Order: sequence, then structure tokens, then C-alpha cells
Amino acid sequence: MKTFVSAALIAAALIAAPAVAQRDPAYQAARSAGQVGEQPDGYLGVVGAGSAELRALVSNINIQRKAKYTESAAAGATVEQFAFTSGCNLILKTAPGEKYKTPGGGWATRGSGAPERDSRCV
Repeated sequence: MKTFVSAALIAAALIAAPAVAQRDPAYQAARSAGQVGEQPDGYLGVVGAGSAELRALVSNINIQRKAKYTESAAAGATVEQFAFTSGCNLILKTAPGEKYKTPGGGWATRGSGAPERDSRCV
């Protein structure tokens, strides 16, 4: 999949998805504890099995993200392209100690360097 997303869409991706989730203390606690992490597809993932409550929280955040991606994609990209670009940016914005999914599909903990991202990320 080639990702040809305009600068405006990329800028929107940086702020659209995590804005609501960042206000939720349960999300922040799960993120800090390494129970959730960012995925290359632009959605949040549960690291390991996770409780039903945690899975519900992640599902709710992902529903909100998809709604934002769908709204923003109307400007000229597909939802998948917009979600992928968001995933690239969200992984880049993880802090040391936070989890993210590598291009190979495994969970990694961000160190002090840049996270491993898909080669299509710009």
C-alpha cells in the first residue's frame, strides 16, 4: 500500500486520534504500565490478554479514532491511509518505556532512541 497523504492530513493525524484518550486517566495509567501500546495501523492495542475492562477501554478509544480517521479521510485519502499515517506518527510520539508494535508484529518497549517504524512512514 502506497501512502500518498497530504501535509494537511499528516498534521491532522498528529492531533486527531489521541486527543480524547489523553484526558482519560485509565488510558494514561494503562499506557504508563505498558498494558496498551500504539500499533502501525493507527489503532491502540492491548499488550497481552488484558482484562475485559481494559479491552473495552481500548475498543472505545479505537472507535473514536476510526471516526476521526473517517472524518479526516474525506479530504482525499482513504481511511486506511489516514490510519496508517496516524499510526506512524503515534508510534513516533511514544515516550521511553511505552509500548508500540513493530513492523514485524511484536510488541516493543520504546527506549531512548527512535522507535522501529514501518519503512513507509515518512
